[in-house]
Amino acid sequence: MSPRQHKPHEIVERALELSRADGCVVIAGERSTANLRWAGNALTTNGVTRGRDVTVVATIDGARGTASGVVSRSAVTAADLEPLVRAAEAAAREAGPAEDAQPLVAGVQEAPEFTGAPAETSSAVFDGFAPALGEAFARARAEGRELYGFAHHEVVSSYLGTSTGLRLRHDQPTGTLELNAKSPDRTRSAWAGRATRDFTDVDPRALDAELAERLAWAGRRVELPAGRYETLLPPSAVADLLVYQQWSAAARDAAEGRTVFSKAGGGTRVGEKLSGLPLTLRSDPYAPGLECAPFVLTGSSGDDASVFDNGLPIAATDWIRDGVLEHLLTTRHSAELTGLPVTPYTDNLILDAGGTRSLTEMVAASGHDGPALLLTCLWYIREVDPASLLLTGLTRDGVYLVEKGEVVGEVNNFRFNESPVGLLSRATEAGRTEPTLPREWGDYFTRAAMPALRIPDFNMSSVSRGV
Repeated sequence: MSPRQHKPHEIVERALELSRADGCVVIAGERSTANLRWAGNALTTNGVTRGRDVTVVATIDGARGTASGVVSRSAVTAADLEPLVRAAEAAAREAGPAEDAQPLVAGVQEAPEFTGAPAETSSAVFDGFAPALGEAFARARAEGRELYGFAHHEVVSSYLGTSTGLRLRHDQPTGTLELNAKSPDRTRSAWAGRATRDFTDVDPRALDAELAERLAWAGRRVELPAGRYETLLPPSAVADLLVYQQWSAAARDAAEGRTVFSKAGGGTRVGEKLSGLPLTLRSDPYAPGLECAPFVLTGSSGDDASVFDNGLPIAATDWIRDGVLEHLLTTRHSAELTGLPVTPYTDNLILDAGGTRSLTEMVAASGHDGPALLLTCLWYIREVDPASLLLTGLTRDGVYLVEKGEVVGEVNNFRFNESPVGLLSRATEAGRTEPTLPREWGDYFTRAAMPALRIPDFNMSSVSRGV
């Protein structure tokens, strides 16, 4: 019998029935994907996939504390459930007491849609997008450039059940579009990306026009040395930096003196001013267009997540408000350790400073007191020093020289060394907040809205060749 002949809520209920542990959490995830790929102004592949994974968390109460065991498997049928549940229980018995142990989230609560069929995507998600993509191919071909890229759409329906009575469900659509334009001799390249829930709000023709302009800018090449430059970071680059900052914002790590959010002498920097601009960095599971799970849904424990917190409601949270650090990531356990409120990880991130200028308008105000740089995106970002959150990485697919408010050419790529926390402290302008796709972290994090930032002295630490 096909795994999909067993409804996901039935899989959850059967696993809970089979459990002999003191506590049990079951998460069934139904996943479907659709994709298009293209190269040289022509579609190359397309496809649709479907699958299921099930995670069982078993908790065993012992004399020295509560232990947890977590086992996940894919393509699970009803016949596979008992071995899966027993494996989780065995893992819990073999483990020591879990440091993050808490009572499972209590309260009998069943979402009305818990017993409904999972949401699915299909190739129909591209019905409006594909013809527009074909028009972009034709225009690019006529104007002498080549388009490469892909469109990917995924829908995951997650069903969460617990031995304490929770029956919750969340449907998460995630779409990404990445488009790369190249000159026929492959010496010039430009990139643009967008995140979307359903591909009704992305226009490949508009992205192609943006890329055509950037390729034209690259018709003049200027070599610049390493150094500190006034730099405009577009929303995509800002997102990559702040997503990494958010992943590094666990309260426990900060309280133990291991991160940039650690306070000298002990404690955390909550309450400190991080930026002179009125920047607010926030997450909200109900943010329009960026909706994500409004409850904790995790198959592993760490300093920023706990399997014991599954089902815990997630509220809108200001991480930074008007430039002041307000909250760090906490589980119920780390909140007790640090004395901070419970503020779980949320799968979206929004930065806003009330700016109204577009990136084009910010360019027009740049390069009047010396050369300025306009970036396209960042990649190969790696951490150098957790104490300052110093990151290094490379620029990619276009760094442009701005003089007296106009883009006058493309310059070489650079390696940079910067801390996102340091950048927030030195930023002199934030533009208009808009949805964006992080280039580096787009495989893991897509729900972001960011402004462009003006940094007066971005550190291009060395010249990068051949990128």
